[in-house]
Amino acid sequence: MDVRLTDEQELLRRSIREFAETELRPHVREWDEAQQFPPALLTKFAELGLMGIQFPEGYGGAAMSSVDYCLCIEELARVDPSVCLSVAAHNGLGAAHIFMFGNEAQKQQYLVPLAKGEKLAAWGLTEASSGSDAASMQTRAVRDGESWVINGTKQFITHGKTGDTIVVMAVTSRAKGSRGISAFIVERGTAGFRAGKKEDKLGMRASETSEVIFENCRVPASQLLGTEGQGFINALQVLDAGRIGIATQALGIAEAAYEAARQYAVEREAFGQPIGAFQGTGFKIADMKTRIEASRLLIYNAALAKEKSKKDGGRYSLEASMAKLFASETAMYVTHQAVQIHGGMGYSKELPLERYFRDAKITEIYEGTREFQRLVISRSELGLK
Repeated sequence: MDVRLTDEQELLRRSIREFAETELRPHVREWDEAQQFPPALLTKFAELGLMGIQFPEGYGGAAMSSVDYCLCIEELARVDPSVCLSVAAHNGLGAAHIFMFGNEAQKQQYLVPLAKGEKLAAWGLTEASSGSDAASMQTRAVRDGESWVINGTKQFITHGKTGDTIVVMAVTSRAKGSRGISAFIVERGTAGFRAGKKEDKLGMRASETSEVIFENCRVPASQLLGTEGQGFINALQVLDAGRIGIATQALGIAEAAYEAARQYAVEREAFGQPIGAFQGTGFKIADMKTRIEASRLLIYNAALAKEKSKKDGGRYSLEASMAKLFASETAMYVTHQAVQIHGGMGYSKELPLERYFRDAKITEIYEGTREFQRLVISRSELGLK
């Protein structure tokens, strides 16, 4: 497997890093404390092609590869994981679901403005009583003539308040279990669709997360996304791709914490020498670097598997789950060690280490917990359903 970057990819990495350092870094703490995502960034993201990274140019996208996508996400997350989350969720969930399973009319109507950055996407799967057990959702959609009527509440939805277009999963046939769940496209402003409580979170505080509520929300039958009853199965396929993005986000967080710890280990002295000269610190640096590079290889392996799937139609659930599991645990390990290396200063808001630590935790939880990833990996390897 050749994972060396091309000259064009190296240029892409430098371009996104320069943008993140210039446009994001000066405001990261401000946005974190205000728990506010700056809407003006969406226009700047669109100008860089970041609102439609992997979608074809014919739909307004930038037509980048899966590895290119990882480079963009890593560089954004290295500076501001919260802002990066908006890019990842928009591209990898809501817009991706429409691209993967929408018909041509739906792609022209909904995907094009999303890929161009004219509108913002959201994706509604999780509920208060159905996290990893997503198939037990309570949100219902009932056919009524030429319409579907949706009732229920989704929880922990990125862009739940500000998203323009949401893809929502709902039960259309309880008797069929997971094969009785369908997906629907709902636009902001549709009667019966509103945002609920905004979450006050430990980390990723500049990324808006809220409930979305459907009360007799009526949508045309043409807004059924994909085949009726295939919504949950399609959602799992969307999550395969989404997990590569979250793994890369975790990698960016780990990289930022590592860079800070490495610099501090050289500059900070104790007992007449840099603290990095002590094995207690030096070995931490060695383990951090090794885990980061191993995470990167797993992520690129998953990205290449995704590219291959475009040709042969295969799944890459195993590769995506391994990448997300290892990278998210690496993010927690590295941020933990980075705080420890900085000592008391690592616990202070004067430095960004405590934010890296807070932001890293959610990567072990959303888009499939680390326990769920182990379930996917073990059942794949054991040949179990």
